[in-house]
This record gives sequence, structure tokens and C-alpha cells, in this order.
Amino acid sequence: MLLKLVGCRILALVVLLIASIGLSLDQSALAQNQSELPPLPDPPREFRGVWVATVANIDWPTKPGLGSDEQKSEAIKILDRCQELGLNAIVLQVRTSCDALYESKHEPWSYYLTGTQGQPPEPFYDPLAFWIDQTHRRGMELHAWFNPYRARNSGQKYTESPDHISSKHPELVKRYGNDKTSYLWLDPGEPKSREHTLKVFMDVVQRYDIDGVHIDDYFYPYPIDDIPFPDDPAWENYKRSGGDLARDDWRRDQMNQFIRSLYLQIKGTKPHVKFGISPFGIWKPGYPASVQGFNQYEKLYADAKLWLNEGWCDYYSPQLYWPIHAKQQSFPALLQWWVSQNTQGRLIAPGIFTSRIGDKNRPFTVEQIEDQVFLARTLQGSSGTIHFSMKAIMENREGLSDRLKSNTYLTPALTPQTPWLKVEKIAKPELSQVAQSSDASPTKVVWEVSNQQAVRRWCVHRFINGRWETSIHGPDTLSLELGPPESPENKVQAIAVAGVDGASQLGPYSVLAFE
Repeated sequence: MLLKLVGCRILALVVLLIASIGLSLDQSALAQNQSELPPLPDPPREFRGVWVATVANIDWPTKPGLGSDEQKSEAIKILDRCQELGLNAIVLQVRTSCDALYESKHEPWSYYLTGTQGQPPEPFYDPLAFWIDQTHRRGMELHAWFNPYRARNSGQKYTESPDHISSKHPELVKRYGNDKTSYLWLDPGEPKSREHTLKVFMDVVQRYDIDGVHIDDYFYPYPIDDIPFPDDPAWENYKRSGGDLARDDWRRDQMNQFIRSLYLQIKGTKPHVKFGISPFGIWKPGYPASVQGFNQYEKLYADAKLWLNEGWCDYYSPQLYWPIHAKQQSFPALLQWWVSQNTQGRLIAPGIFTSRIGDKNRPFTVEQIEDQVFLARTLQGSSGTIHFSMKAIMENREGLSDRLKSNTYLTPALTPQTPWLKVEKIAKPELSQVAQSSDASPTKVVWEVSNQQAVRRWCVHRFINGRWETSIHGPDTLSLELGPPESPENKVQAIAVAGVDGASQLGPYSVLAFE
């Protein structure tokens, strides 16, 4: 929305007189100054996400059993780094193995948090609530990342809590694998497994102020030695009930029902909460024609193409963990194919394997990651990227973080708009000046809006030295300390503020110009 400010000398003098005695400016004084301001810029739009993995303590906390203050300190360092680099979406893993990194009545506290499954943090705090608060303060989104069916990760030696589903409902949990590698897995073919998982997801949606729900590529487990998944009881029950699908199609149908039900339940509860899916990067070999590799359609029983075609999501992040020039898994070829399947116009933000920087076996360079960010940014139909994972960024591997800050993410960005979400539109805020310094530069600007509950973020532009500078703030930020300028060139000449709703859409701007 472009705002044109008409000069009015008399009104400007009145504004200065009111401000000089410390009174608030009246709404009629907005958008007026002696000189005309240039149009407001459109803030950049890009999904700049990062996965923060808690399973096996990959990213946070760095080891099980840290004290609450140490956990909080590590979280703050992560969030400060994300804010510094211009990232705008944290995808935090809150359920790794039918456990919880938050206070839950349905599943036990995670081993990765406290070192004992079922034991709460000491002293007590709710990690998810803490992450949400701290993320929102920095003007970023918090997406809660869940594993739908994994009940125990391979190689883990801890003892399950008596409250774990493997103890409370062992008939729903299957052991899958061999002597060296095995998992515990909720059987997706059991209706009660799906009911339990949906109940867990929706409990978080209802009780926490998250911006999104996120799931990754773990549907049925990745095959181990071609061992079939042990779902005979569920399959026999299906056939006895009159089911006529082939077994593989039946398994895919279980996942289809789960994805569709989850999407509809989220939208029926909190329409602004986005649902994101991060499937394996290849749907089937041969799609597109040059691509070869693992077949998730046949092996994970995940028809990820169908879910995108049907629009049972708000954003899609296929895990495109291969180099740009890979012959059989070309990053641009795969990204273009997924974009071509986006018939419902959802957001496409591919996952990229940032933590392969420094990997001795399959190394990526910083330049490779940066090129993938740029490619995903410029390809029509693509809306950004998600980095896996935070560890490489925190370690600044091979200067990665320095490069992201200095060359990749140069300006703040809002996440892309999701206009199909039915959200409340934000009213125009009212701005006022509440203090004045001796050199006639305002020290503080405050604002309010009639429907504050609809605000997810604030977009603020300040006009300094002949140009607009943009910043993104959390919903509870309702003022800015401007202070006297260090030099006349740094004087704030005007400020513009607009709210951002749950669909990442900007509300109307209010502009306050200064003499």
C-alpha cells in the first residue's frame, strides 16, 4: 500500500507544539510533514527456516540432563543467532519418539531433555512455552515439529517410562528391524494409533501459541534389510471388515487419512496455524525423468504427491539433500518437479542439508548451500528454504554463518503470505509520540491497535538518511525507542507501522512523520 504525504505547514507547526510539551499526537497528525516521503517499500518475502532437532541431542539441548537454566541459555543463543542472520521460522522438534519436550498429559517427558524419560525439568519450566515466547519476542515464527509414529529411535539405550505408549498400549507398538538396528513404531494401520497421534498433535495446537505444525519423512519406517513391517493383525482386521485394497495401497491409505485428518483438524481449531510437511525429496524414481533413487511411494507408503495436489498442507519442504549438479538427484530438477505439482498454490520451501558442510563422506561447501538458497529464492513457485540443521550454523562451519549474514540474508524478511487461511484482518494501528529530546528528535513512538489478538508480528519502517529501513518485531512490541541521532544523517524523519496477521498478510500502515 503506497502512502502519499501532502505537505501542510500549519499542521506541522501544531504537531511540533504538541510534541514539545510531551503530549501524544492526535491521529489527524499522522502522515503529514513539510516534505513528501517516498513510497513505503514492500518487505521481502521468503521462508527462512531452520530445523532445531532434539532427537539424539543433535541441536538442543546439547546433552540430556542439563539444568533448566543451561537449557534456556542454549535456546537463547540459538534464537539470537537466528535473529542475527535474518532467519524467520524455527522448526523445533517437540516429539521425537512418542515423548514430549513440553508439559503433556498424554506422553512422558523426553529422555533427551532430562536424561530420564518421564522426568520433568528441574527446576520446572515448560520448554515449548519458553521457546514460543522467546521466538515471538524476536519477531520469528515457531513451528512445532512432530514425529507421528516413531516410538523409540534406533540405538537408544534408555528405559521407557511406565507412561510411554509402549507400556500403556503395547498392542499398538511394533518392534521393527534386526539385531543391529531396530525401532519401536506405532502401527499406522491401527486406528487407535492414528487417534492417539492426532490427539497429541491437537493438544499442542489448542494449548500453545505456535505458528505451525510440522512433520518430516518418518511415516512407515525406512526399510531395514527388506524386512516387512509387522502389521499382520491390523491387516487381517481390515480384510475382515470388508476392505478390498491391496496391502500396499491400504498402507498408503492409512497415511492419506492421517494427513487429511490432521490438516482439517488444525484448520478447524486454529486456522492461522500452518501445517508443513517435509517428505523425502523423491516421490518416485523417474519423476522427473532424470531422477533415480529411493522410492518413498513404495517403501514408506507415503503418497507425498497426492497430499500436495490435494492441498492438505500450507507449506511443503521436500528434503532435497543433494548437490545442484548431482546427475541422478539434481537439486534444481527435483525442485522444479515439486513446484509443478503444487496445483493448489501452497508454499514450497525445500529442505537443504546445511550440516553436510564439513562432512568427510559427503561434503558440501558453503557456496553450495548459498547457491541452493539463491536458486530456491529465484525459481518461480519456490518460496525459500529450511536448513538442516542448526548445529552447523551455531558452529559457523567453514564460515557459514558469516556468509549467511554478509551475503545471503541481507535484509529482514517476512514469511510468504498464505492468503487461503481464514484469519482476522488487522486494523490500522494508532501511532503517537510520547517524548521529545532537546534537538527535536522523538525518543519514543508507541502504537496500539483495536484487535491486538490478531497480530502475529509488526513490520516497522523508519525513514533515515533518505531511505526506508525495515525491521520485524514480535506482537508484544508496542513501542520503539528512537533516541537522539548520533549525527543529523541518522535522524529518524518518519516511522511507519503495520501489523502482520496469521496468514503473514500486512494490515494497513500508519505513518508518523517528524519535522
